[in-house]
Amino acid sequence: MNVIKTGLPGLLIVEPSVFSDARGYFFESFHQQRYFDAGINATFVQDNESKSVRGVVRGLHYQIAEFAQAKLVRVVQGTVYDVAVDLRLGSPTFGKWFGLELSDENKKQLFIPRGFAHGFSVLSKTAIFTYKCDNVYHREAERSIQPFDQQLAIDWQISRDEAIVSEKDINATAFSDAEMNFRM
Repeated sequence: MNVIKTGLPGLLIVEPSVFSDARGYFFESFHQQRYFDAGINATFVQDNESKSVRGVVRGLHYQIAEFAQAKLVRVVQGTVYDVAVDLRLGSPTFGKWFGLELSDENKKQLFIPRGFAHGFSVLSKTAIFTYKCDNVYHREAERSIQPFDQQLAIDWQISRDEAIVSEKDINATAFSDAEMNFRM
């Protein structure tokens, strides 16, 4: 397993060791002790999975207060452009975003620590996206930032005209008005 630091402190790319032969491939998608040894000290308590069609943009989602979540995300089928936005007040990268293509081909994972908003766009015909969370979902703590917020100017790798966005996400709060309680 190879762990790569991004330009945003705590946000890490995980490249698992993949063993391939004529039969197919094998890799450990998660091994708690190896992740701890690599500096990913989250104890995951919930797994989620979604299936989406090309053009879907989900996010930017996060939870506040004691319900904040760290996530370990990956794609089981298809390709997405995954995005994390630093919401940690006092962080040198506050308000900056990082994007990475995740696919069933590259098998990369992204570790997103608490204090980040998260979202993705689907670049393939369909995509199955899965993620581990270190805290359970709490509806009352859920918050969203509008994915096409001009201040963030995220390049979702698809045109806005092509984007399929839920009513909840399209009407989400602007970044400048978002409720954040995270500190670096």
